[in-house]
Amino acid sequence: MIDRLGISFLCLLASSPILANDVNPSSSGSVISSSDDQVVIRVGGFYSNSNSSMDVTNPLLGKDFKIDFEKDLKLEESQFLPFFEMFYHFNERHSLYIDWKQLHRNAEVQAITTPFQVNFEDKIYDIQAGAKLKTTLNMDIARLGYGYNFYQGNNYNLGLSVGLHTMFIKTGFEGDIGACIQEQQNLTCDQQPLDKAVDESVTAPLPDVGIYGDYEFSPGFRFTAHAQFFYIKLDDLKGSLIDIRAGVEASITENWHMTAAFNYYEVDVDYAQKTNNGDVHVADYNLYYSFIGPMLSISYRF
Repeated sequence: MIDRLGISFLCLLASSPILANDVNPSSSGSVISSSDDQVVIRVGGFYSNSNSSMDVTNPLLGKDFKIDFEKDLKLEESQFLPFFEMFYHFNERHSLYIDWKQLHRNAEVQAITTPFQVNFEDKIYDIQAGAKLKTTLNMDIARLGYGYNFYQGNNYNLGLSVGLHTMFIKTGFEGDIGACIQEQQNLTCDQQPLDKAVDESVTAPLPDVGIYGDYEFSPGFRFTAHAQFFYIKLDDLKGSLIDIRAGVEASITENWHMTAAFNYYEVDVDYAQKTNNGDVHVADYNLYYSFIGPMLSISYRF
């Protein structure tokens, strides 16, 4: 994922188009007739448990190990995350959609117990034992896609989605950080501390596919679900994304709806670090996020 394109790329990808087409007009107020187009805007949040890590190098032992952002660097494990979704439904069976999720965290550790080195933007930084360190780990995922309802009935829909997603990741360390200089096969680190080491990475737009559906089990109440998947293994990059959501949407008024759901969201990415001199090795860059928890949202249709 950490594609290091260094460009701010237009992002976006698919969230689940979960709306009824061709349903009884007296049912839930979510009717889309064959001649009507409809725009739906949904905002909400979910309280998640996050698990993230990064592979780094121990400069004393010369071995790689995994540093845990939550346990070792004290980032919050549980946090309320906002999200935004917008759908455009047209021609009865078709829809376009965009969504955005955000996870921004930072924390401070008074004394690092195990020294480590990281490679940010082709520069190697040294963090020694006992160092005071402030850590930032931000991730935004934007997605854009298309959905098609291939199976419809009076009170249900089933469809397929295809789209693109882009991930924006910022990893930063502030505090007692030393800069390292690479000379052929040797790596020497300056003991003069730097203020900050930051890595901002953007992935190229990556494809994913999914399936979604909804079923109106009672007037004004609809069960909705979707599952999306992505996997890539290319050169030095390997990554996957899993997004599964299931819940119940309730009609408040003709245009306003509320949804309570449970979401499982996982991003797992490995990126082989490269330095200017391939003989010097600094551990691969690994990020793993798992967002699991209930979510609540409200939507407006017009």
